[in-house]
Amino acid sequence: MKDWPTLVDIERAAKQIAPYAHRTPVLRCSAIDDIVGAELFFKCENFQKVGAFKFRGALNSVLSLDEKTAARGVATHSSGNHGAAIALAARMRGIAAQIIMPKSANAAKRRAVRGYGGTIVDCGPTLADRDAALAETVAASNAAIIHPFNDYRVVCGQGTAALELAREVSHLDAIVAPVGGGGLISGCALAMHGLSSNIQVVGCEPAAADDAYRSFKSGTLASVLAPDTIADGLRATSLGSLTYPIIQSRVSDIALASEAGIVCAMRLIWERMKVVVEPSSAVALAGLMENELALGGKRLGVIISGGNVDLDDLPW
Repeated sequence: MKDWPTLVDIERAAKQIAPYAHRTPVLRCSAIDDIVGAELFFKCENFQKVGAFKFRGALNSVLSLDEKTAARGVATHSSGNHGAAIALAARMRGIAAQIIMPKSANAAKRRAVRGYGGTIVDCGPTLADRDAALAETVAASNAAIIHPFNDYRVVCGQGTAALELAREVSHLDAIVAPVGGGGLISGCALAMHGLSSNIQVVGCEPAAADDAYRSFKSGTLASVLAPDTIADGLRATSLGSLTYPIIQSRVSDIALASEAGIVCAMRLIWERMKVVVEPSSAVALAGLMENELALGGKRLGVIISGGNVDLDDLPW
């Protein structure tokens, strides 16, 4: 615990990325408030650069590299958003980026990685496939690894989203965020704990990829088992050795969302708020709609994590 990042680290990350990252808007929707029975404040990271919160952690990590290390270039694995974020951050620093991506990854996200100058290295669909391809790539290139979530630099960068939200919206009772590898929710939890506030942090995860839920409830780190969820950004990630202890200690609860619930929440946001979100982003709202989380009537910050959806493959 003593080695975990603190509020000071997250504020340092906020200062480091401020000249380059967007301060994303917070939007309201009374129709969705009525459906959920709470006051919701949506932190719209779909309006962040590369269309996702991932730019925060990627940029903080790339900018934190010393010159000698940066000159070797960077490598990571990603289903899309983190890869695009690393590619853009690397381009901004003038270094190379190699992105390990499943061949089955969202087509729009693959185009984005290439568009930001990243070199895609194809791999199989599983986390083991990603890890093996990343190890092979790094052995050949000596590039610096920036893990998509199991990296404190990434965690601190992601935590800046919650920090902005809590300082913009007063008297929040909880922040609700989707859970994949745990980088976002870990950063949120550390930021809120550091503020010495009473703001709870609650995670939501697809029931079809429920390793974080099982880990949280059992007290033992579990792996993702053959996930088959529309939330592609949360599909092939398990909690990391760094993020799991933070979640176990600092997160209040994790709830599950069904596939039908995710699609329903995604469509609701499109129709009522008039903004484009991807399935993974809708998981937080789906979790609120499908579970009794003792948050009725509360003021809730909801992290809309990204908006990179393949318009040729919508779920309705």
